[in-house]
Amino acid sequence: MNLTEILNKISDDTDGDTTTINDVVSQLESRGFGPLLIAPALVALLPTGAIPGIPSICGLSILLIVLQIIAGKSHPWLPNKLKKIEIGRDKLKSGVEKFEPYTKRIDKVFKPRLSFLTNEVGKRVISAVAGLTALLMIPLEIVPFAAALPAAAVLMLGLSISTEDGVMSVIGVILSVVSGYLVYTQVL
Repeated sequence: MNLTEILNKISDDTDGDTTTINDVVSQLESRGFGPLLIAPALVALLPTGAIPGIPSICGLSILLIVLQIIAGKSHPWLPNKLKKIEIGRDKLKSGVEKFEPYTKRIDKVFKPRLSFLTNEVGKRVISAVAGLTALLMIPLEIVPFAAALPAAAVLMLGLSISTEDGVMSVIGVILSVVSGYLVYTQVL
């Protein structure tokens, strides 16, 4: 099932006038981890990643998310207050409709491929790679903009989890290995 189909399913499966954030996250299942990996990776990849301390914070945030995946959580942990926030069904449907052109573009590029890399075991392995790569952002913080490389690797790995695209996993792992080499040659 691609992202567009998942979002449409979420908006169609809501009962009553409202749904909670917890219901939405539960329906995304393990794909909900992908955007949580992508967000801090983007912060570290963009010029904000040059601000001292930001790559370290992003790396540690990614590690906390990865630990949930490795532990076998079916969907991301959310604080109780956030879980209970209600969204009006009309707002949810409207939001899904607004994002549909973007998700359709994403679905054209990222497709479920090399599914052995995105099954449950594969996701845990890819997540472990993402966690180790995120930790590489910390020592690379001393080299200007060098943390962007492991951030790009985590971005690809997060996309692979969100879209179940094993090709993105392979690209992310390659970038992770290059990041490790960069730490070895530039920092150690």
